[in-house]
Amino acid sequence: MPTYATKKHEIDPPRLICGVINFEFPKQGATTNKEEKQLLTVDSETELQLTADVLVIGGGPAAAWAASAAAAQGVKVIIADKGYLGTSGAAAASGNGIMAPSPENWDKVVSERYRIGKNLANLRWIERVIEKTWLSLPLVEDWGYRFPKENGESVRQSYYGPEYMRVLRKHLLRVGVQILDQSPALELLLAEDGSVAGARGVQRQNNRTYTVRAGAVVLANGGCAYLSKALGCNTNTGDGLLMAVEAGGELSSMEASNHYAISTAFNATVTRGVPFGWASYSDEAGNDLGGYINGRRDPAFLPNALLKGPVYARLDRATPEVKAVIEKSHFIAYLPYKKAGIDPYTERVPVTLVLEGTVRGTGGIRIINDSCGTKVPGLYAAGDAASREFLAGLASGGGGPNAAWAISTGQWAGEGAATFAKSLGDRAHERVVYPAGQAGMRSPKAERSASQSLTSETFDSQAIVRGVQAEVFPLEKNYLRSEQKLLDSLAKLETLWQQVQENPKQDTVRDIEFSRRAAALTAVARWGYFSALHRKESRSEHIRIDYPETDPNQRYYQATGGLNKLWVRRDWITDETTTSPVLTTQTTASVS
Repeated sequence: MPTYATKKHEIDPPRLICGVINFEFPKQGATTNKEEKQLLTVDSETELQLTADVLVIGGGPAAAWAASAAAAQGVKVIIADKGYLGTSGAAAASGNGIMAPSPENWDKVVSERYRIGKNLANLRWIERVIEKTWLSLPLVEDWGYRFPKENGESVRQSYYGPEYMRVLRKHLLRVGVQILDQSPALELLLAEDGSVAGARGVQRQNNRTYTVRAGAVVLANGGCAYLSKALGCNTNTGDGLLMAVEAGGELSSMEASNHYAISTAFNATVTRGVPFGWASYSDEAGNDLGGYINGRRDPAFLPNALLKGPVYARLDRATPEVKAVIEKSHFIAYLPYKKAGIDPYTERVPVTLVLEGTVRGTGGIRIINDSCGTKVPGLYAAGDAASREFLAGLASGGGGPNAAWAISTGQWAGEGAATFAKSLGDRAHERVVYPAGQAGMRSPKAERSASQSLTSETFDSQAIVRGVQAEVFPLEKNYLRSEQKLLDSLAKLETLWQQVQENPKQDTVRDIEFSRRAAALTAVARWGYFSALHRKESRSEHIRIDYPETDPNQRYYQATGGLNKLWVRRDWITDETTTSPVLTTQTTASVS
């Protein structure tokens, strides 16, 4: 039976009704063995209670690689996915390139990635990621994935998402990893010393809650795309970022949480930018809009053009060889045209931009060592859940670099978590723990009387989501930023944040999931805009129209966190080649 205790010096968490499951969180100071058995009252036939050495939260490549690496250390691993591991998430929805150049090209690729990072990326980390990815891809082949061949040699430069994830799932089952499908994790469990001790969530198909007690946890549940309908991204709602901050963790580079991706307007879900590198662009009247600099598509062109009016694209720059690549390697991008009976090479189609947020942005959980550990003992982060600032600065990692980041950080996090769990020994599951979840899980406001209704709905989850989207979707707010725009949006987001502090609707497991999701989306938007407000320059993804130039003196990462009171801190970069992730000098945090 899991043992729960409330956090010292805080009000008692209220009772939580989850369908037919009645949770009773304890009064403060309950520590005796007899009392510990009563700290959590559950229907033992309904709630699923499990133990593991390492719990991985997520279901994409980073999570799968983390689970595999942890299992290779000889520990028991459970992985909990919001969807069905192997089919959910952005990677499973399409193919992707991989930043895995052959060794003779490493120096060139490292230099290029550093250049793109505009003096904020870290050379050592770029090298680590490239090397780890190159060495890891043969494993996927051993597990059953078939890369294309050239002259008898495997070409491991891209993967077909559905097959790649199918192979990873099959491998995890083969090595003994327990998979919990359709089981979104909603909150972390913390031990009395502040270390992570597992997580709690819901199982949609079984209409029940579950608890996993673990020695260490890896958050690899993706970034936040704000339910923009970008393909495969509806599971990416920032849950991991909220869980990390609630546990005492920090985020970093959240000002780069506003990545937009091009898509056809008639099917604004497939965000594949590669084919549009061979497009010509025109306005509604057919006037050519240009859009290229030195033969390459200008990333700033389309957002600015769309703010003036409709934009149309025609892939008429594609050669026959390029057309073959588009229709084979980027079939998911070609499919909407085919279904609609449109010839993209001769016909103009309207295009738009879809917000992918931190999924292909940069911001995420701040990692503090080579094992992708966080500030919280026993908590690790990988993939899009982690900040990719070491790899990309404030630029987008894009598909290939992010794929390599998932492979490498997933393994480092899994290995680090396994090592930490082993260090706890038998006491890992004997710790008294308490749930860290707050907004969207239970009301952190003043104590309520026992007679007060526990199931009354005090905020509309869908209305909260729409309110957040109204602030983060528009290009004029989130792409072209200014102090006044950011302050206006932060004021509206603060109102939404206060609303999700109320008693959430908890009648069903779906209610619990949606309440929590609304809180996570609101929290991520606040962190992103608060960070953007305090970075007074334009750099890569972060554009301030009131500070249009890049300031070479602003060579720092910006950490952020806080729940009701937000803060930012400048972590100045002082040494590119240090053995730590990057040596920084911290300044006093700015607080809201």
